[in-house]
Amino acid sequence: MAVFRQLFDPESSTYTYLLGEAGEAVLIDPVREQAGRDLALLARLGLRLVWSLDTHVHADHVTAAALLQARTGCATAVGQRAGVACADRLLAEGDEIRFGGEVIRVLETPGHTAGCVSYLWRDRLFTGDALLIGGCGRTDFQDGDPGTLYDSIVGKLFTLPDETLVYPAHDYEGRRVSCIGQEKAINPRLAGRSREAFVALMESMAFPLPRRIQVAVPANRRCGREGIGGGA
Repeated sequence: MAVFRQLFDPESSTYTYLLGEAGEAVLIDPVREQAGRDLALLARLGLRLVWSLDTHVHADHVTAAALLQARTGCATAVGQRAGVACADRLLAEGDEIRFGGEVIRVLETPGHTAGCVSYLWRDRLFTGDALLIGGCGRTDFQDGDPGTLYDSIVGKLFTLPDETLVYPAHDYEGRRVSCIGQEKAINPRLAGRSREAFVALMESMAFPLPRRIQVAVPANRRCGREGIGGGA
């Protein structure tokens, strides 16, 4: 029987996802400060971690990828355009990640950053910061581009079945899951909005920089290898 857990880091409002089957497991968007929690959960469930996957180079937390690899021997992966040479695998559109007889399909969904990918497993879509519940990722740093993000969401993610479940990398209001049909219908940044109107909206928005961006981005481009000694 497949295992699925949605885990939360309150400091960065980051969701980490654990997928497991036949004794093997994958973690999506693990947070370094939560590695101890995740390793304990894997042990309790009797799962061996085989992949640590990131949806993109995060600006608000440091990935646990290197720490998890050091502790478990798992492989690491991120999008091919993320600028992360240290990952074991650089992922492109249509690639597959296999574990325990299961398959995760890779979708390239740039726009929030140039290297964003989403992961489709069964009826569940892990969208990173590309598509959020009732929102989307910002596009004003790391080679983000609002037109590209619109194309990724509307031209790719919104073509999936309406019942596909949407699990983002963040939510700041306690929401845990949405679906493609709901986001198409009522997402205030996207529903009924043309590409040109979306670009204008995103370019009009002013966001403060993430608090940890100066630490997180350089560390994540090294798979989180900086200062990993005491992480768990």
